[in-house]
Amino acid sequence: MTKQLTVAVVGATGAVGSKMMEQLIKRKFPIGNIKFLASARSAGKSIEFNGQTYTIEEATPEAFEGVNVALFSAGGSVSAVLAPEAAKRGAVVIDNTSHFRMDPEVPLVVPEVNRGDLAKHKGIIANPNCSTIQMVAALEPIRKSFGLTKVIVSTYQAVSGAGITAIQELKAQSANWEAGKDVEANILPSGSDKRHYPIARNVIPQIDKFTDNGFTYEEMKMINETKKIMHAPELKVAATCVRVPVVSGHSESVYIEVEKETSIQEIF
Repeated sequence: MTKQLTVAVVGATGAVGSKMMEQLIKRKFPIGNIKFLASARSAGKSIEFNGQTYTIEEATPEAFEGVNVALFSAGGSVSAVLAPEAAKRGAVVIDNTSHFRMDPEVPLVVPEVNRGDLAKHKGIIANPNCSTIQMVAALEPIRKSFGLTKVIVSTYQAVSGAGITAIQELKAQSANWEAGKDVEANILPSGSDKRHYPIARNVIPQIDKFTDNGFTYEEMKMINETKKIMHAPELKVAATCVRVPVVSGHSESVYIEVEKETSIQEIF
């Protein structure tokens, strides 16, 4: 008999959190008990899961007592404080934020690529950037067969990557555009940036803020995470990340160079 687990979802009301819940149901995850954790502001509210209504609890260290698996997607600052607390209490943490991704003590895992790294975890497992995941999953069979020396990727990312508020802003901007009203922008390319640009009927060649080297943080995530996941620090990677006016679904154009002489037909 499959062991029934106690699962905690931190950030269930967000765009990623709702998808986590969908997957738990779709994959028939062996849940014996589930709890939904959030900030004190959201505690006490109700949430629906698999035909039942649950009360959201405040995310505190003590809330993870007895939890076997904790799924985090409530922002890096929340993960930084509470993920170690959950792990300390015996939970295996799957963290969807960027906080632990480049921590040398935390495995960064795409199961189709580096499943073996799961065995090295010390209570926390990091989940890569969404665009990195789909790219390395496609490239890993090529790397195994032909080697991989260079990757140049351009991504065209939907607003869902910036959360529910970005989706809502795209819809509001689109409606105002059609009605001939002013289009207001408060979120993209980054909520913490000084300037914001409308995404409706537009593309924004910037995701997140710029770093000192001229790449954005999103681009550097793809560069660094790819090397870590593939255990290939010598791999040459360059990324350009663009936000497009699509609700959900990222696209990528990937140029690669390989070690062994081959052909398009062999690769595909």
